[in-house]
Amino acid sequence: MQYSALDYPLPTPAAGQSTPVAPGVHWIRLPMPYRLNHINVWALEDGDGWTLVDTGVRTEETALAWQHLLASAPFDRPLQRIVVTHMHPDHIGMAGWLSRKSGARLWISRLEYLACRVLVSDTSRDAPPDAVRFFREAGWSADAVDEYRARFGNFGKNIHALPDSFRRIVDGETIRIGAHDWHVVAGKGHSPEHSCLYSPELKLLISGDQVLPRISSNVSVHPIEPDANPMADWFHSLDVLERRVPDDVLVLPAHNECFHGLHARIAQLRDGQAAAFDRLRAALREPRRVPETFEALFKRPIREADGHQFSLATGEAIACLNFLLHAGEARKEVREGVAWYSLV
Repeated sequence: MQYSALDYPLPTPAAGQSTPVAPGVHWIRLPMPYRLNHINVWALEDGDGWTLVDTGVRTEETALAWQHLLASAPFDRPLQRIVVTHMHPDHIGMAGWLSRKSGARLWISRLEYLACRVLVSDTSRDAPPDAVRFFREAGWSADAVDEYRARFGNFGKNIHALPDSFRRIVDGETIRIGAHDWHVVAGKGHSPEHSCLYSPELKLLISGDQVLPRISSNVSVHPIEPDANPMADWFHSLDVLERRVPDDVLVLPAHNECFHGLHARIAQLRDGQAAAFDRLRAALREPRRVPETFEALFKRPIREADGHQFSLATGEAIACLNFLLHAGEARKEVREGVAWYSLV
């Protein structure tokens, strides 16, 4: 299938810097210490102050970037509120720090706030038996499971202590920020209740991680809900975005560059995942353990030595396998504590 090319109309700000994207809307790029080395956050002029959408991950480098930004116009005015699209550390990590510094209230969906609090509570406790069983069933070696035990609880280390209360945002509500209305469009799959913000007047969509121009969002099954079907939620969320947000918006994503071509990108994401499912079905003509599906799904081998990438691949592969299980296309058999998957 031929796709119309995406258009990237704006220059990208350097890490720790900002650039305007529309009247009263500023693009801030913050550094991250990962392979994906940046996150985009959005500052919206709001009367005598401003509203921030997403905050960056908790690191000294991010804190230094914020200290510099907060001392410079236009961000030296009062921070009125902090809107967070979802609970992953690169989005919510600095929310508590900024809230305590400014007195600004946290605005976030209920499921994202509560899910974050649950995961942060894992800090400094041992990996639970259910989680260990989950990864053993996923075909991880004893060494990989031991490494998981060692890093368990690190999620909370990337997040400053959250405010103890929040203002709930919900799908379909309209938030007035400065001179413009922003409509909340909720999505699922990448996270429990991800909030995008759409401004019809400005023709802007703050998409968070729900739609990214050059990479796809990780859609994973986690040990806390091993039978979940987040891939079905993700497909449904793409349908909702396509129906409720017109194609003429400028998309402001959490990673990569701002772009035109929302509906074309949604089609690319759908078709790319459909092709991955076709490759997975072909692989499952013979019984496979979870790691034995990686090359079919991701078109490259991913080894235990790849660490975090191996963990992400495991979660996404199980999401794809669970999608086929829920559709009645695949079966799962546990042999000696390890799951094997095959076509029905």
